[in-house]
Amino acid sequence: MKIDQEKSDFLDEMLEHWKDEKLLTEADLVRLKGSYEAKSFDWRRLAQYSFWIAMACGVISLGALLVDNKMLDYLKKLYDTPDGIISLLSAAVAALLYWLSFRRKKSLPMEVFSNDAIIFTAVMLTANAIAYLGKAINSSGTHFSLLILFSVFIYGILAHVFKSRLIWVFVLISLGTWFGTETGYLSRGNLYFLGMNYPLRFVVFGLALTLISLFLKKVKSFQFFFLTTYISGMIYLFVSLWLISVFGNFVTLDDWYGIKQISLFYWAIISAVACVISIFVGLKYRDDVAREFGITFLFLNLYTRYFEYFWDSWHKALFFSVLAASFWVIGRRAEKIWNVEFLKK
Repeated sequence: MKIDQEKSDFLDEMLEHWKDEKLLTEADLVRLKGSYEAKSFDWRRLAQYSFWIAMACGVISLGALLVDNKMLDYLKKLYDTPDGIISLLSAAVAALLYWLSFRRKKSLPMEVFSNDAIIFTAVMLTANAIAYLGKAINSSGTHFSLLILFSVFIYGILAHVFKSRLIWVFVLISLGTWFGTETGYLSRGNLYFLGMNYPLRFVVFGLALTLISLFLKKVKSFQFFFLTTYISGMIYLFVSLWLISVFGNFVTLDDWYGIKQISLFYWAIISAVACVISIFVGLKYRDDVAREFGITFLFLNLYTRYFEYFWDSWHKALFFSVLAASFWVIGRRAEKIWNVEFLKK
């Protein structure tokens, strides 16, 4: 069995200690040490990070080109290109990349990150094609959320055809974007929609998406996307709950600055209760996602309240001393839990 270097060193120390305590013989020591070996290098993680950096650098290089005066002068000459042509060219290149990634998934399934990088590029070109198609159809339209909804269906079909969780992530991102823009459009410039600001709206959206993911788990053709949808729904839900606990149901910073943070305590209670419910469900049904989200955001809520209520009233030396002590306690507890779990493995 191959394990990380630090775990290998830990096992070596433990085996030597047990030998010194006469709990193991020399033969037992040799046999147990021969049952594992340290990994020389985590090449998979290097590949993953390298492709992430490559895609990030690609975005940065595009930004660098767009601030270059010579390049901007050249791009101005392309402004006369019809929007429909740009949309068609983007769609054609995207289709070519989708076909290439589909072939590579069959012939080179082990090159996961290379295939995902090609799909990511195709997805970006698809978004560009849809955007220019919208401009070509109705350049003066203001209801652009319909175009985003169209992209949701396009990405959904592509994700189902190619069985790609990466494309499905863009389905969920586009769906959230559509929800925000559509509610903004329906409110007709009013920052409230049905009495809700954006964070509160996305609490509803995140809860709905989480419930939909549980339905997808029972549909055979969509079970492949269950976990991605479930995690995305929880992200929407808990991030929105945390934001509402900080800013309340206000829509401008002036309104928020005009109230005391303690007056939003009931939102903090609601957020904390949601975290506790998530932890309870996670423990009862052995749902690691629900448990981890609940624990993570419960701690985030507690530390947010700590900063809100004690930053101004406590001396900074005392404030950071208590903060350091709390993290030390958490670290010690986590270390003990990790050691027990590691010994079980």
